[in-house]
Amino acid sequence: MGNQTSAVRILAPVSFIFDFAAQQYGIFSKPNMLDIHNQNIGAFSPNPYFIPAFFAPQQLLQLFWLYKLTRPGATGTATDPERLSAERYAWIYTLGNFCIGTWMFFWNANQLEISNIFVTINTVSHVAYIATQLPPLNANSTLSITTHLVAKTFAGIGVLDLLHNTSAAYYRGVPPSTMVQALTGMGFIGAAALSDTIFGACLAYDLVALAVGQSGSWRKLLGAYALGTAAVIGARRWM
Repeated sequence: MGNQTSAVRILAPVSFIFDFAAQQYGIFSKPNMLDIHNQNIGAFSPNPYFIPAFFAPQQLLQLFWLYKLTRPGATGTATDPERLSAERYAWIYTLGNFCIGTWMFFWNANQLEISNIFVTINTVSHVAYIATQLPPLNANSTLSITTHLVAKTFAGIGVLDLLHNTSAAYYRGVPPSTMVQALTGMGFIGAAALSDTIFGACLAYDLVALAVGQSGSWRKLLGAYALGTAAVIGARRWM
């Protein structure tokens, strides 16, 4: 157990650095990630500027969480179960960062079918973890709060990443069918009904990003879904 703890305290920051470096490559290379986005517009392509708007503060949150996780001999106010929870999640976090960092290279190479493999691994692993493995949040523990924030925001933006990459890879230029439109609403609003405020808010953000990135009646419907998702989150918050 001690060796595993030491390993993840090294691998988690390394994975952050790898992912951050890959994102810089994606921004400054030619073609860059925005160029590939513009070449492969699909029914689930968001407004591209919503991604860095989410990414930037989430990076700061990750840095704070990594500091709490790895600083020598420090436990803060966290109890042992909360620290163990953070260390267990750190393995999923590490996997996610390596997947998203690798995704960037295939995305910028316009090999979207391959990039979709990595984004799928990240999203499925994160959503599965927060749904089945993440213990309840302890509002009295900074480590517990930040673990929940990092895990759930990672999962939340992962949902958008998966929809975006899949539509760009396999359904470029294909409008959403009536069934897809209906399933989108049921999926997001249903997930919000089963989610806490953090993950639910991320789902609403995903829908806003999609609505701003689309046009016509599909844009209006996505906007309505965003309002519906937000309403469900608000209702659950005050129940």
